[in-house]
Amino acid sequence: MQSTNEDSLLNARETAARLGVKVDTLYAYVSRGLLRSVAVPGSRERRYRAEEVERFRASRGADRGRETLVPVIDSAICLIEGGRFHYRGIDAVTLSETATLEEIAALLWAEQPGAAGLAAPPTPDLAGSMEEGDAPHKPSGLIERCQIRLAMLAARDPAALDLTRAGVIRTGRLILPELVGCVGDRPAPSGPVHREMAAAWRLDAAGSEIVRRCLVLLADHELNPSSFVARCVASTGATPYAVVSAALSALSGRRHGGASARAEALFHEIGQSPDPMAVMAARLARDETLPGMGHPLYPQGDPRALAIVEALTAAQPEAGARIAATALAAMQLTGRYPNVDFALGATVTALGLPRGSALALFLVARTVGWIAHAIEQYESGELIRPRARYTGRRP
Repeated sequence: MQSTNEDSLLNARETAARLGVKVDTLYAYVSRGLLRSVAVPGSRERRYRAEEVERFRASRGADRGRETLVPVIDSAICLIEGGRFHYRGIDAVTLSETATLEEIAALLWAEQPGAAGLAAPPTPDLAGSMEEGDAPHKPSGLIERCQIRLAMLAARDPAALDLTRAGVIRTGRLILPELVGCVGDRPAPSGPVHREMAAAWRLDAAGSEIVRRCLVLLADHELNPSSFVARCVASTGATPYAVVSAALSALSGRRHGGASARAEALFHEIGQSPDPMAVMAARLARDETLPGMGHPLYPQGDPRALAIVEALTAAQPEAGARIAATALAAMQLTGRYPNVDFALGATVTALGLPRGSALALFLVARTVGWIAHAIEQYESGELIRPRARYTGRRP
């Protein structure tokens, strides 16, 4: 075992200097799981093992000039470190034991003391938002339904141009229930989000609690692709409606929100077979991947997946045993731990939810994070404008 004494540990500045990078770049390496930090007993400081830093520096070698450009943005919303993640410094898994999505929104949006709470203001009147005689097109896709409803709201809500914290929170309170309504294909509800979604899916109290836990754990996850898109759009001064609509477009991609849909499909396929290992081995034999396995930020396992599966197992021991067997088989085949997409696929199957419900849980929950990132970006006053590393023909 490697020693963790003071002599073998470097602080962030020493580590960055040894690697020849900025401290922000060092933190990006850590967030991507390329380098590990260790806690210093009796301190909140994180340090780096000199031996690991040297190995990492040597491994970069000839590839250093081809490193991916990684934008690094200051944020006080979500911390991912040491195999855990925190909302404004509070362990998110601990919060998920009792908190509602509305309470997480109040935390992430940093509402001022004495604010009115998260009851949604009156929804803008949608009458007249379309030309008379036009029949609204009803798309089959959930994300498209959400974007059309947001566009209709934006057209009738000039108050959304107020980009102060209070103004964005006011708009966020409108957006969240509207997206919940899109999930059930009905008007925006007024009750707690998890109960409204559970009612739409006809779940009992135990099922409603699992939905609540999923929503809390999915509310934010640092600079994932959709949250980065949200910040880019917010940096231009666009309204929160445009921010959320753009983030939804990013979420629709097969490598982001689509991953939960693929995990859902895998669980439905496994449900038709007595042997999960055989189903997954057959997929690999067809040169297909196993969705829902592995996460670069959690090489030792995604804490969101563990918390959700534990809740499912407590509520439905029989389903929990099958999920555990599926996870074990997948780990044996891939050498990776289940991630949150795996847990969402398991949730949808165990609760008997309609196809596409994993994405529904994801987008409703993550809207809270997108609004939080929009607030932070508006307040920074900065336009996000990354640079490109040119690789084409030179004059």
